[in-house]
Amino acid sequence: MKNWLKVSSAAVGIAMIAAPAFGHQPGHRRSPPAVHRAHPSASIATPASGERRWLAGDHHIHSQFSADYTENAADPAQPPTSVLGADGRYPIPTNAEMAKTHGLAWMVSTDHGGPNHSKIDHDLAYPELMRSRLLVPEVLQFYGMEFDTPAGDHSSLIVPNTRDEREALHGIEHGFSKRDTWPRDPSRDTEPRMIDALTHMKALKSPPIVIANHPSRSATGVGAWGAYTPQEFRNWNDTAPNVAIGMEGAPGHQASALRADGSSNRLGVRGGYGKSPTLGGFDQMTARLGGFWDAMLGEGRGWWITSTSDSHHNWRDGGDDFWPGEYSKTYVLATRDHADILEGLRGGRVFVTTGDLISELDLTVRTIGGHEAMIDGEVRGKPGEAVEVKIRVGDPAGANHAGRRPEVRRIDLIVGRVTGPAADRSADTNPTTRVEQRFTPETWVRDGEYIVVTHTLPRLDASLYLRVRGTSTDELEPVADVAGEDPWADLWFYSNPVFINKL
Repeated sequence: MKNWLKVSSAAVGIAMIAAPAFGHQPGHRRSPPAVHRAHPSASIATPASGERRWLAGDHHIHSQFSADYTENAADPAQPPTSVLGADGRYPIPTNAEMAKTHGLAWMVSTDHGGPNHSKIDHDLAYPELMRSRLLVPEVLQFYGMEFDTPAGDHSSLIVPNTRDEREALHGIEHGFSKRDTWPRDPSRDTEPRMIDALTHMKALKSPPIVIANHPSRSATGVGAWGAYTPQEFRNWNDTAPNVAIGMEGAPGHQASALRADGSSNRLGVRGGYGKSPTLGGFDQMTARLGGFWDAMLGEGRGWWITSTSDSHHNWRDGGDDFWPGEYSKTYVLATRDHADILEGLRGGRVFVTTGDLISELDLTVRTIGGHEAMIDGEVRGKPGEAVEVKIRVGDPAGANHAGRRPEVRRIDLIVGRVTGPAADRSADTNPTTRVEQRFTPETWVRDGEYIVVTHTLPRLDASLYLRVRGTSTDELEPVADVAGEDPWADLWFYSNPVFINKL
């Protein structure tokens, strides 16, 4: 790719540098148990016909249109010059080709920036996305951005694939991104401004999705929250439950301990979490048993988790990142259709995994009265009724993208009570959450490349949620990750929940 010439406009100065050469190129929603659960929007297009299956994707991917900025030394009052290709490194088609290479069926292009970046997204990134859709049709590609969130960190903004997607994103970024204005406007960086943004988004004919990125990266300790707080997420979810649907369970930047020559970087910190580490590669808001995620599920909220690459600069080229799909995958149960994938995310038909530890995860909950639900669903049960649980996990026999063949060593069934809205909106624990049962190879059944587990809850005494996690390690609970840790040796998967509503 040739070097780009420096160009400018009245609104923003732009410089582009060449992208560096890269290394190897190798069910229906049910009624919710609480008012906070999201319902699919009637305005979203009807999904294409066909059988739903688990489709892997990534909603947090940067291209060359994620800009760095240089101040105008001659006249600091002028807006800084955006330098494209300096932060995000690769063209959108390259990201899509790498997503295809690493087994993804869908992806979201999510660039971020600064002053007047909405013009870059509108004038430059969108035309390249359209080109990428033609060049790599095997990967369904969404338009989006990493939103510079008012009063927060970053969040993935995923726009439905409609004829007005370009203008919809431009309206959101130009109107609400805290960094898009010049001179800077402090009123943009307030929580009321974010509530205004969510109110605007949910009123659109085709509402987008907002997922909080790396939620605890600025935390200074366990429960010592930084840019994001439990109150903030509750306010988001209350305002727009069909838009603000969750958070990254496993953040990107997981390759920081890998050097381009194959040696280990002993100072590399997984996820860039330098103040309070990830746990098994997952954010503490997700990974702590009975922690913040369980607190949200205990309210009956539709608050889901995902797993992403946050790909800017691949580790083979000296960066901290895996290619999309190389390490982290977010699986959505959907047809091969933009609308159904988006509704799968919106509804929580999702599980996540690292290192290709698993490729499928079915969690089925059935009462003796005949009611049944799977991931994203709700089953109704009578007091005292037994509940049957079946877990079916695809354990692929082949090697992952590190050339390793990880094995599932344990599967945990986790249960917590659903008690309704919390009186304390800063609550970040759910004391009712427990590991109901731990399953090992001695207690499960093998069916080819599938692991099958069954369990019975003998007596339903409260409304509950059930979720599943598993690991390649012997850790009973994920432990804090240390600098220089090999990410391929510490793999986990998590399902989103099934709710049981006690009648």
